[in-house]
Amino acid sequence: MKARVTVMLKQGVLDPQGAAVQSALGSLGFEGVEGVRQGKVIELDLADGTTEAQVGEMCEKLLANTVIESYRVEMGPAGKSA
Repeated sequence: MKARVTVMLKQGVLDPQGAAVQSALGSLGFEGVEGVRQGKVIELDLADGTTEAQVGEMCEKLLANTVIESYRVEMGPAGKSA
C-alpha cells in the first residue's frame, strides 16, 4: 500500500520560495504566471492495513507543521503511486 502526502503552506503564509520561482519564470520569459505556491510531496510505502487515519496522525505529528501548513493524503495500492 502506498500513500502520497502533499504538504502546502496555508493561504496567507508567506511563500518566499514560490515568489522566487515566480520571479525566475518571469526572468526566463515565461509570461502569465500570476502566482506560485511551493510545497512538498512525501510518498510512503506502508504495510497492508495501514489506514488513512494513521497517515493523518503521521502528518499531524511529524510530516506537516500544521500551524503553517496544510496536507492532503491520497492512498493507493502497492506498486502504484497513490
